Amino acid sequence: MTQITDRPATQPPTRVRTSLDYLHGFGNEHHSEAVPGALVWGQNSPQRAPMGLYAEQISGTAFTEPRGINRRTWMYRIMPTAAHGAYHRIDDRHLATAPIAGDADPNRLRWNPLPQETSTGDFLDGLYTIGANGDVLARTGIGVHQYTAARSMTDRYLADNDGELLIVPETGSIRVRTELGVVEARPGEIVLISRAIKFAVDVLDGPIRGYVCENYGAPFVLPDLGPIGANGLAHARDFRHPVAAFEEGARSVELVVKFGGHLWATELDHSPLDVVAWHGNHGCHVYDLESFSSITNANVDHPDPSVFTVLTSPSGHPGQANVDFVAFPPRWMVAERTFRPPHFHRNVMTEFMGLIYGVHDSKAEGFLPGGASLHNMFAAHGPDLATFEMGTNADLEPQYLANTMAIMFETRFPLVTTPTAMSAAHRQPDYDAVWSGLTPYFDAQATGTTVATETDPRTR
Repeated sequence: MTQITDRPATQPPTRVRTSLDYLHGFGNEHHSEAVPGALVWGQNSPQRAPMGLYAEQISGTAFTEPRGINRRTWMYRIMPTAAHGAYHRIDDRHLATAPIAGDADPNRLRWNPLPQETSTGDFLDGLYTIGANGDVLARTGIGVHQYTAARSMTDRYLADNDGELLIVPETGSIRVRTELGVVEARPGEIVLISRAIKFAVDVLDGPIRGYVCENYGAPFVLPDLGPIGANGLAHARDFRHPVAAFEEGARSVELVVKFGGHLWATELDHSPLDVVAWHGNHGCHVYDLESFSSITNANVDHPDPSVFTVLTSPSGHPGQANVDFVAFPPRWMVAERTFRPPHFHRNVMTEFMGLIYGVHDSKAEGFLPGGASLHNMFAAHGPDLATFEMGTNADLEPQYLANTMAIMFETRFPLVTTPTAMSAAHRQPDYDAVWSGLTPYFDAQATGTTVATETDPRTR
């Protein structure tokens, strides 16, 4: 196997099979019960639910939205969610929500990995906003965050009423306890938590670090395949959904809700993860990005990154997603007569990039696992000097891009960056320098070309 560069690279994470049970499928009407007989059949809300449980529905979409996109789950729980006191505002920490005051910056931006040596808090403490777009109250746009954490959420739970959360671990494995059950994810896997589902994140091997896309808009769905046909990209059956599991017993806990761009908290005398049985399609998924079936070109040119779309949140504008989640896994490159790394580009869509492990195929240096880059709409970007020279002079044999996993949140609106992210010590102020060594090669008298002349109709 040919590595795309001789630069030392981090190794992909070791895959350890989890002992957890899962259901399979994306957007399916699943059902599960932790205690036999707890699940209601034949109706949703009986006069008396089994075992003294309370019946409660969570509607992730409006009642009258089309069946194909309607999201709701019926839960049979020990205590209803309504059994809580008043919420009160708490510190937002390093979280920010759209609309963010400030400018959408046209400059190319890049950050080193978030420092972990000072991380002492849990997942909520360690959430850190890089930027956001749209308007959370209008339910459009996204927030882009990173996280670090050193300890588990033991007596604290979180629900994001503003949007669904796509969590992408980069360092360390996590266990996510939700109302519907428990999932685990390692670097190279993702966790998708539906809007308003209550959960807690445990550190399995810490400290942990990663990326989060907070989707204010339409829920993520699998993209249409069009001319690709019935198969390819992410397969629905590879998405895993938790089975019912519940926490019981009296104890004092904090429930934090993100709502309207701010954090609110209330005290409970029991765990909010007390759902004994449920049925529906609004919940939580985990997916291994190495299961992604890549589609690529087989003769010439570089495929658009849209063929690497794992999940998409549609907007009202066909083809311009509220956000696409894109992954670039190990894959073969075989195009002939072609500059194989990503080409120079200006894009109407905004691109936020992260790196889970290995090397990014357009940045030979400076883009590290756990780091991030932001190219707002029409920001000119592309291969750095080292990658350009490598791609221009490479022997075009079939090449396997081994040991690489990059991800992208691509969104239709520019991202406004937070002052905290812009002034961060780990931001690379000299990012533009990666293109400073490019020089003109134009020679009007040159007769040669890297493109085979027999393909040029002017030479026939």
